[in-house]
Amino acid sequence: MHSEVVASRSADQRDSSRESRNGTPQLDAVSLAIIQQLQEDGRRPYAAIGKAVGLSEAAVRQRVQKLLDQGVMQIVAVTDPLTVGFRRQAMVGVNAEGDVESIADALTAMSEVEYVVMTAGSFDILAEIVCEDDDHLLDVINKRIRALPGVRSTESFVYLKLKKQTYMWGTR
Repeated sequence: MHSEVVASRSADQRDSSRESRNGTPQLDAVSLAIIQQLQEDGRRPYAAIGKAVGLSEAAVRQRVQKLLDQGVMQIVAVTDPLTVGFRRQAMVGVNAEGDVESIADALTAMSEVEYVVMTAGSFDILAEIVCEDDDHLLDVINKRIRALPGVRSTESFVYLKLKKQTYMWGTR
């Protein structure tokens, strides 16, 4: 029986976030539980996480590092843009001609663009933009986004009030 417990424990402590056939990591229940713990509090100590998920502090530290290295998660400080001087946010829908990926790459390189997704539907790309004010937003849309080769048109959705912003969907 002792060997079964030791075998079970070493299987649990082994990193079991393997890659699937398409190259994306497949996460086990323990890795998902670690992510959930960090989503609740990104500063939670590894010892407390270990206690919650049944691993040692060292095993949690290794798993977290592997999740970070694989790009599965990031640990960041999330701010309210208004409180740090960014008074204007907008979602910009982009209709494109030709290579959508090259436009998405160019948008990704812009410091004001926080989120880029290629879509199916009314727009080819959606980009979330965070700017200091309306003049800054106008400059980004008019002189930089609309000037990109292949951008046919844009439609802007200016945020009036942010009601919800969470990142808890990662382990549902």
